[in-house]
This record gives sequence, structure tokens and C-alpha cells, in this order.
Amino acid sequence: MHRLTDISFIKDILTRNGFSFSKGLGQNFIINPDICPKIAEYGNARHGWGVLEIGTGIGVLTRELALRAEKVVAVEIDKRLMPILDETLSEFENVKIINQDIMKCDIAEIIREEFGNLKVAVCANLPYYITSPVIMKILESRVPVQSVTVMVQKEAGDRICAEVGTREAGALTVAVNYYGSTERLFGVPRGNFMPSPKVDSEVIKININKQTPLDSESEKIFFRVVKSGFSQRRKTLANSLCSMMGVPKEQTAEILLSMGLPETSRIEQLNMENLIEFSEKLKNPKSESGE
Repeated sequence: MHRLTDISFIKDILTRNGFSFSKGLGQNFIINPDICPKIAEYGNARHGWGVLEIGTGIGVLTRELALRAEKVVAVEIDKRLMPILDETLSEFENVKIINQDIMKCDIAEIIREEFGNLKVAVCANLPYYITSPVIMKILESRVPVQSVTVMVQKEAGDRICAEVGTREAGALTVAVNYYGSTERLFGVPRGNFMPSPKVDSEVIKININKQTPLDSESEKIFFRVVKSGFSQRRKTLANSLCSMMGVPKEQTAEILLSMGLPETSRIEQLNMENLIEFSEKLKNPKSESGE
């Protein structure tokens, strides 16, 4: 089955199965045959690896992953695609399709039951509305995944791969950089999809760190600071933490000054090292005076 990016074939198989695109699910199928092989190569689909795919479409990326990886488990929410996938992926014995909502799945259980001792990577073509929730679910669950290679809308890619400490960064940027590091791989113009979306896309990769920099208690404070600061990013960090966390403004100002930063700093002005140091000092305020 080598015609999965051919428009006439796509129209034929969709018509035969009574399928229509769902705007609510953000469905846009890839029609450029060069894209999915590149995603699979960048996404660690290879011997000795298992790949968890999120969202299948008609199986264009799934096929390329299956040609390279030991096993592919794809989670697809749309039950209308099941008979189509039965046809397009019929030649592959190393593919399993799970008809569920990824946000309701136990990813750790899937990995444990399906991949055994294989190294595991995630690959996906993510609709805009679910980009942040899916990425955060994978990161926060701390599942044994070594990389996450995803196609996202360019705006989301810009934000995820922004440098922490710049205006382009947000809470998701900080979270991704806490758990790993990012790579921008290549752009995918809107004309490469059917139907064509209104915006361009980009393929990015998140390489997951084996360890995170903070202990569990400090980590909770870190993410509370990040969430509070970015929810009111136009305010100073002192004002944000006072209103959202009840931290006295004087305490925030004292910590910032001890770090060599202006007491009027906003959260977007703190880089990753600053945010980690700030959270540690907020957890242990007595250490400021050497007590």
C-alpha cells in the first residue's frame, strides 16, 4: 500500500468508507510523500525501538514507522478510521491500533504491556487544540520515553522551542525545557495537507532527560511559580506570586535581588537557571540569611 499520500486514492478510500473530515478533531491528512519518512527517521523509528503514535489519519506516518521500528502502537480516537486502517495497514504484523482518546489512556500501562524491553519513542501529527495537553501528559507521567517527535502548528513550535527567558517563551516552554531539550527539525507548509489548514506546520523533537533537576518538593514549588507567573505575565513576578500564591512581595523581591536580578522582574525575564534557583530559595527562605 504505497499510495496513501495520493489525493485520488485518499478520496476513494474515504468515500468507500463514508468518511468525512472532522473539524473538531483537527483532521488534516498528509499528501506529501516525503514528509512522513523524514519524521520516522528523526523520530527514532529503528531496530530495537518501539514507537507510540498519537493519531493515525489513514496511516501514512504509521506505515513509515512500521517499516523501521520493531513495533508501533497507535492510539486513534476516531472509530470511523478503524476500517480504513484495517485496509491501509493490513500488511503489517508489528502494528497495533488502540481506538481510544490518548488523554484518557494510561500511557505507562501501554508502554509496559506493548513494548517490553524496547526503547520507546513517541511520534505524532498533533492537532493544535491538543498539542499542549498531550505533550504535558507525556512529560508529567514520566513514562520511559526517550524522545517525542511531533508535527505541530508553526506557532506552537515557535513557542515550545523558544528560549526560556525571552518574550516568546511560555509555561509550556519552561516545562519542556525542565524535562528535556528541543530541536526544530523542518517546516511543513499548509499545502502539504488535505484539507489544507489555514496555517503552516513544523516538526519538532523533544529529547527527554533521564533525570530532572529538582526533588519532588522543589518541583511542586517550581511549577506553581511558573504557572502563577505566566498566568499574569504582564505583572512583576512579585505581584503575580503575591496574588496567586500568597507569597509576600518583599520575599520575592529579596530573592530576586539576592540573585542579582531587579526586584521588578517579570517571569519572562528569568531563564531556566534563574527559575530553578528562585524556586529553591523560595522553598528554603532561611538559607538567604545563612541560618
